[in-house]
Amino acid sequence: MNRKAFTLIEVLVAVGIFTLVITSMISLLSYSFKSKDIIWEQLSTQNEGRKIVQDFVNELRTATQSSIGAYAIESVGTSSIVFYSNIDEDSWRERVHYFLMDKILKKGITKPSGNPLTYDLASETVSEAVHDIANTSTPIFYFYGENYDGVSNTSTLPSPVAVTAVRVVGIKLVLEEDPRLSPAPLQIEGKVEVRNLKTN
Repeated sequence: MNRKAFTLIEVLVAVGIFTLVITSMISLLSYSFKSKDIIWEQLSTQNEGRKIVQDFVNELRTATQSSIGAYAIESVGTSSIVFYSNIDEDSWRERVHYFLMDKILKKGITKPSGNPLTYDLASETVSEAVHDIANTSTPIFYFYGENYDGVSNTSTLPSPVAVTAVRVVGIKLVLEEDPRLSPAPLQIEGKVEVRNLKTN
């Protein structure tokens, strides 16, 4: 009787191939789950960035003098801006402060209070607007004067910017969840003309 059986070498080769296939599948699944997480985090960051750019544009577009008569824009910088706008349902104009701190774009709101009215900066309510800001050498805010044609990005106002010369403000957010894992950083931009400062 002729019996066929596996030799020890055949068994070892079969186990080796099986181990290689299982290891490859586990590695592929692990990579897929990591990629899925990175993509979802990037999408979440992108949505967060788009929302805050839209909020910023809407708030600054209607900027006007404060409830105590101060100029519509209080101060500007490459990573911060302070302006006055009625961003809620009441009749007062809030002091709105966007600024970068520790890779987070934050938003501070100060409501006028007291009699006579004042903006008490100690009562500023600060919230985190956007995380994972990667604007290392790129300014967040750009400022343009009344001669801005809406096209050229080279016509920004010279630094230090005089707030009374500002008519259009650009915002550019470079967002990156994890520089070691994520693809190229996301860039979200917007420009807004301050309606109440128009001269033509």
